[in-house]
Amino acid sequence: MVIQWREGRVRGIRREWDGVMELDVDVVGGGPCLALAYPQLAGRPAVGDLVLLNAGAVERGLGTGGYALVIAVPQRLPADPPPGPGHLVKARYTPLQAMVLGADEQDSPHHAVLAQADDLSGMPVVVADLHSALPAVIAGLRAERPAARIAYVMTDGGALPAWFSRTLAGLRSSGWLAACITAGQAFGGDLEAVTVHSALLTARHVVGAEVAVVAQGPGNLGTGTRWGFSGIAAGEAINAAGVLRGRPVAALRVSGADPRERHRGVSHHSLTAYGRVALEPADIPVPVLDGDLGELGAAVARQVAALVVPEGRHRAVWVPVDELAEALAACPVPLSTMGRGLAEDPAAFLASAAAGRHAAGLLAGP
Repeated sequence: MVIQWREGRVRGIRREWDGVMELDVDVVGGGPCLALAYPQLAGRPAVGDLVLLNAGAVERGLGTGGYALVIAVPQRLPADPPPGPGHLVKARYTPLQAMVLGADEQDSPHHAVLAQADDLSGMPVVVADLHSALPAVIAGLRAERPAARIAYVMTDGGALPAWFSRTLAGLRSSGWLAACITAGQAFGGDLEAVTVHSALLTARHVVGAEVAVVAQGPGNLGTGTRWGFSGIAAGEAINAAGVLRGRPVAALRVSGADPRERHRGVSHHSLTAYGRVALEPADIPVPVLDGDLGELGAAVARQVAALVVPEGRHRAVWVPVDELAEALAACPVPLSTMGRGLAEDPAAFLASAAAGRHAAGLLAGP
């Protein structure tokens, strides 16, 4: 079954952030549940409203995606948006497909610039496979270059609406991000792009970014197999950055606390994405872990050897993590990966921050 339909009555509004409402809903003929509404798609529900829900994620007990989603507020349909340009359709041929203005389409004010754009001029592009790496990468970058102009390219491996990410909302409001560009089927960013390639060109030539960070939205999809993981697209993003003459930087997914052996040290997903999918050479920042993390650091070094020359095609860059823990602790949004925070799995965030620190070192000037 594709959708498990339910009717519900809004009992309360818990909180709101950019483009999202979190609701308490009483399911008709069932019990209470937590629901999300995107007002720009389905309308703005009020307490007491009857809402139509997609309850499949709740019924299956999913983690990040474990909300009922408001499909419509039948008695409170949103008004038609004002006429405007834009003909890109995202979430295509689904009941909630959205029409947006692409940064490079003919009606865009940026069309002339992007029609000629074909080069990133050496812009560092940090690629990570999990959305949770985003704030850590930026924290490491800003520890060296606090005024750097950073763009986030959100791919469509996880959540499609950028609004779903509270991390993104917090990074925007704190001034840590210049823009979010949603690529592929993802939508709701400051700018819209058809591909990762056009998103990166938009970051460089429209946003004026000095660094781009590419990662999927929250709620990745995985099957516990080597190839059945949405973050494998990190290797394809490395290729995009390379062919556009950027400077690809591959952030390692590292853990010293994950109970799954395949994710201890360097995750097998990083080894697959960068070792098998990425055909363009990239810098691989390796965090110098010592002290209590010294044994883990040695294991990471052994695993990375398979990715870098002469065995592989990439370049290992050893990055000290001095003071990065303090930079991570000062992050304006909570740090969490697979339910673990900075205290529970420091290596996970230090590895991402090391990638940001290395990218900062690639920037010219003071």
